[in-house]
Amino acid sequence: MTKLPQFSCPICFTQLLKTDNSLVCENKHMFDYAKEGYINLLPVQLKNSLQPGDDKNMVLARRAFLSLGHYDFLRQALVKSLLTLPHNNIIDLGCGEGYYTDSIQSQVVDTNVYGVDISKSAVKYAAKRNKQVHYCVATNSHTPFSDNFSDLIVNVFAPLVGKECQRVLTEQGRILSVSPGAKHLIELKQIIYDTPQFHDAATPPDGFELAVQLDIEQVIVLDNKVDIENLLTMTPFGWKISEQNKQSLLSQLPFQLTLSFTLNQFVLAKF
Repeated sequence: MTKLPQFSCPICFTQLLKTDNSLVCENKHMFDYAKEGYINLLPVQLKNSLQPGDDKNMVLARRAFLSLGHYDFLRQALVKSLLTLPHNNIIDLGCGEGYYTDSIQSQVVDTNVYGVDISKSAVKYAAKRNKQVHYCVATNSHTPFSDNFSDLIVNVFAPLVGKECQRVLTEQGRILSVSPGAKHLIELKQIIYDTPQFHDAATPPDGFELAVQLDIEQVIVLDNKVDIENLLTMTPFGWKISEQNKQSLLSQLPFQLTLSFTLNQFVLAKF
């Protein structure tokens, strides 16, 4: 059974307690749950724009593309790695619309799972997907958790702030992070760029070091223009590709594409 959430106030850092449909701290800062079941813990002073993070179009495109199952092998590998690690109070930083968070929650027992994303649009859809996850709108650089709160931070393609991860994790805590592998979407890059480059290996966040690394790869075939459009929209390539190159890409269906990922386990560095 999912326990009550243990959020901290993003303004004064004291514990938030659930009262009716709100969270309230001892200093009377109050945050109301949205009808979808998530809580917005992103104070206006921490916003860098009116609607930070992925917009609705990007969220819906990613949701549609992921529903095809092409990234299932990554999701399975992520959960398999996670289950081998201590995982009290799992935090998915940059959870998006909850594709990975949902699977994580379904595989753990008696563990609170938290999904954090700066995009209100993404968290809204994530909360609709799974009511057992504690979802909140917040920034990865200012998370609504107490010190030494979690054994495990999960992170898929989102920025990590080392100092904040150090604060939130226990001494033996880990970050399980997914980054693009060297050849990820290389065929797409060959259409967009004159001199396409392989992805660089991910570097540990400040204060962390690499403990375990796993590379996984799979080749897929896309034969639908809508799927190509959604893939472009959910990635930075959507605004990097020229119209001419886009039409060239759409004329090459079926299109073979490499999906390449690296799963990294980062631990606190020993100085």
